[in-house]
Amino acid sequence: MNRTLGIILLIVGIAMLIWTGFTYTKKEKVIDAGPLQVSAEKEKTINWPPYAGGILVIGGIVLLLTGKKAA
Repeated sequence: MNRTLGIILLIVGIAMLIWTGFTYTKKEKVIDAGPLQVSAEKEKTINWPPYAGGILVIGGIVLLLTGKKAA
């Protein structure tokens, strides 16, 4: 179990180091006055710090090195 979790943490950590965030488009109502509705598409960005990916990579390596080997 620890080896599997370590591999997952390692992969997610490397992905977080490569991609530091992502952008998506959200449709929001600007005006809602009875039958009249106006919407606008707004871009939202989600970023995470690069050190978070580094912490996950280190945690994954520690779990891989300390995990019990399957017999």
